[in-house]
Amino acid sequence: MVVVDRRQQVLQAATKSFSLFGYKATTMDQVAKIANVGKGTIYTFFTNKEQLFDEILRDVMAEMKLIAEREIKRDKPFFDNLHRVLDALLEFRSEHELFIKLSQENREFGTPQAGEGLDKIENVVLEYLEREVEHAIRQGEIKPCDPQIVSVVMFRLYIVLTSELNKTHAPLDKEQIKTYFHLFLAEGLAQS
Repeated sequence: MVVVDRRQQVLQAATKSFSLFGYKATTMDQVAKIANVGKGTIYTFFTNKEQLFDEILRDVMAEMKLIAEREIKRDKPFFDNLHRVLDALLEFRSEHELFIKLSQENREFGTPQAGEGLDKIENVVLEYLEREVEHAIRQGEIKPCDPQIVSVVMFRLYIVLTSELNKTHAPLDKEQIKTYFHLFLAEGLAQS
């Protein structure tokens, strides 16, 4: 006899619903239907839609942390690690249907929960970058600086080069992105 993890079944169904319909249009009835469980089953695990959404975001953030940790090679230079981590995270983000739907919902409707969810995920990336900048400073790979400010600038620059620039310019390949990233940041931060 197969044991069914109902909580996991509900989480998978909710992830699918949020990915298809967004935060605003997802209902507990939809989640129950997708999970093939009664609505009461959902409430045995989650108090409300917000709690269910937060749990999904925690899972996504944990997955992103694993991806980043997998890409860090301590024997490699800081900027090589940075490129690998940002590439992996942005690829994950661009392929993950939930990110796509939340970004669309935030852009088109300004749903507060969609924006807050995206902010939580972005904060995980920024905190991770900040720790890596601190590590690079301690190792003497980059000049002393405010890791929080540098992390935000790095992240925003990477998003501009990988996504936003595509709206007005032909998409850059990974080598071009790396070259511009180096031009704008590495030469200014690298120890002489």
